[in-house]
Amino acid sequence: MSEKVRLGGMALVNGVLVHGPTSWAVAVRKEDGTLKVAGERKRFVGSGVTNPLVRGPLKLIEAFAFLPRMKRVVPEAKLPFERPGVVAGMLGSAIAVQSIRRSRLGPATQEVAAGAIALLPALLALRGGTLAAYHGAEHISIGTYEHGEPRAKEHERCGSHLVGPLLATTAAGNALAARAPAHARTAARAAATVGAVAAATEIFGWMQRHPGHPLATALAKPGHELQHRIATAEPTAEQLEVAEAALRKCLELEGGDAHT
Repeated sequence: MSEKVRLGGMALVNGVLVHGPTSWAVAVRKEDGTLKVAGERKRFVGSGVTNPLVRGPLKLIEAFAFLPRMKRVVPEAKLPFERPGVVAGMLGSAIAVQSIRRSRLGPATQEVAAGAIALLPALLALRGGTLAAYHGAEHISIGTYEHGEPRAKEHERCGSHLVGPLLATTAAGNALAARAPAHARTAARAAATVGAVAAATEIFGWMQRHPGHPLATALAKPGHELQHRIATAEPTAEQLEVAEAALRKCLELEGGDAHT
């Protein structure tokens, strides 16, 4: 059996994006009901970096760097954060976070509350509509390919599993940054943000390598519950067809086994 290609993905309002080490592919259901599929090689690849301080942030940059190109190739694709309600939620979340930072709450409490509020736009994006179902379709198609058997709508590598580690590392980093001199606090917060992403990504990688460890299980629990209860829904056969089309196209570009 050929080695499986390591894949990631993103649910769209009307389709699914799948990306591998060197390529991306997208499939969307157009308004007339037809399926549109496209894909290309990535122009920016950061997955080969081994420095733990920068590989996490670079992986996140890689996962988003091709989105503008994707929108040019497939303008019908609707990204989750294009919805007006999500944009309003992002603005409201930013205002709420600033209010918390000016409150009399302790530094640690401020950071935990701010991190939780920052998640609200993402949760808003997943409420109603088709996004949660396409998220489930993405997980089912990729999981079935990776494991060689039918899988559920939750996936062990979903970005939701970063929620626990990222909340913890962000709270710790910003609490330390708050102790910096006033003139250096902005730079300290920026450094703390990068450090939090790097640390959370490394923790996430450790969780994947030690799935049976009690700490890994505890850290994965919030993400699994988020997937199960809010972030995913059971897709229809037509939505699964879209996800599988994106998967096949990505594997074709990667030169992998396209059978699911």
